[in-house]
Amino acid sequence: MQLSLELFVETPEKSLDFYRRVLGFEVQGSASTEYTMLSNGDAVIAINSRSTLSSDHPIRAETRQRVGLGVEIVLKVADVEDVYRTARDSGWPLSDLALQPWGLRDFRLVDPDGYYIRVTSRHTS
Repeated sequence: MQLSLELFVETPEKSLDFYRRVLGFEVQGSASTEYTMLSNGDAVIAINSRSTLSSDHPIRAETRQRVGLGVEIVLKVADVEDVYRTARDSGWPLSDLALQPWGLRDFRLVDPDGYYIRVTSRHTS
């Protein structure tokens, strides 16, 4: 089984910039304002325009409504320090890199639409 995420966003251009510039994802195929697939290693995230959802779609959020509530997107990376430096250097707001009580190092940030992301090492330090 593999898992990929499809995020429905208000402004796809902002989300594409965030995932590419801040987290190092790359566009797979061609970019579109309605649907673009991104990948970084085995992680796959599709960015979809919220406007493509029908008005009665169960995951449709209203403008300015918080999306992703109750969900934490966890990206496990081989070199969390390197990803942290890239994210920090982008100027995007993020937490400090921290060693957690369970032995993993991580940092946290929120994407342009409010999706909560934790970037973590794959193995204990």
